[in-house]
Amino acid sequence: MSLLILLFITTFAFSQTETSSVNKEKKEISTQAKNHIRKGNELYNQGKYVDAEREYKEAIALNPNYDKANYNYGNTQFLQNKTKEAKELYELTSKTTKDIFVKADSEHNLGNIAMKEKKYDAAVNAYKESLRNNPNDDETRYNLALAQKMLKEQQKKDNKDNKDDKKNQDKKDNKKDKKDNKKENDNKDKKDQDKKDDKKDDKGEKDNDKKDKKDDGKGENDKNKK
Repeated sequence: MSLLILLFITTFAFSQTETSSVNKEKKEISTQAKNHIRKGNELYNQGKYVDAEREYKEAIALNPNYDKANYNYGNTQFLQNKTKEAKELYELTSKTTKDIFVKADSEHNLGNIAMKEKKYDAAVNAYKESLRNNPNDDETRYNLALAQKMLKEQQKKDNKDNKDDKKNQDKKDNKKDKKDNKKENDNKDKKDQDKKDDKKDDKGEKDNDKKDKKDDGKGENDKNKK
């Protein structure tokens, strides 16, 4: 009985030691990642975005799911006009983070990118999603109102352009119809003229036939007279 108890205790102690080691390693990695984030933030605030980017990438290498590292890395890309890369990082952060405020900020910045690209419908959706996670963000609310205004103006302009395009197309169609009608009338006139010419030629041939017959008759009479 004592042997069994001893074995049980030993096994339990080993398991605890192993778990403790894993947790310690995770904690060390987390600490290192946070240190890189801290350094990156210091460089970011100094406007050294390339250096800050390097620190954030180091943090992501240690912890690929580190939402704040991905978000901050996205900010450095946005400020360097690397819109595509920034958008991908914000989308990743928005999907994976469990922090509603990080998600709200990611969606807010996705709205900013959409505004920059003049995709106002996408901007409206992004700002709305941001406010769902952080309803008290006045800056996002202001941006949403601006995006909605720009979207209405864009839709109004598109409708006007569509109407103008339709008018221009109708003009082109009318011009084409007139041209086709003229061509058709010209062809008809040509056919009518051809018919007249054919009739004239037929009449000339008939007159010639009559003349030939008359000449033949005269020759025969002359011969008989002789």
